[in-house]
Amino acid sequence: MEDGACSFMTKNELGISGCAFEQAYYDGKIGFKKPISCHLYPIRRTVNETQDFEALNYDEWEICNAACEIGEKEQLPLYQFVKDALVRLYGKQFYEILDQYYQSKSGEDF
Repeated sequence: MEDGACSFMTKNELGISGCAFEQAYYDGKIGFKKPISCHLYPIRRTVNETQDFEALNYDEWEICNAACEIGEKEQLPLYQFVKDALVRLYGKQFYEILDQYYQSKSGEDF
């Protein structure tokens, strides 16, 4: 949308934003919670099929600032915030290896 919001964003009577896909899932109308690109957000996935390469990068956007502040306060790394999406896309073993790597690097830049 012009303001940068997702065209599938909904608002309830209290003005709280939601996702039309998620609502349709909870209503039993579709069989998936939301597209993987949405589920991963604020992580963006880039696939280069020519080079057989994938990159996962944080999409820094000011609307995420409040969530980032809470995550920092709660000491919740971004990869843990998007755990369900990472497991959905790459599997549990991938996530466990990522988590082990993170834990081994505690206190270092990751």
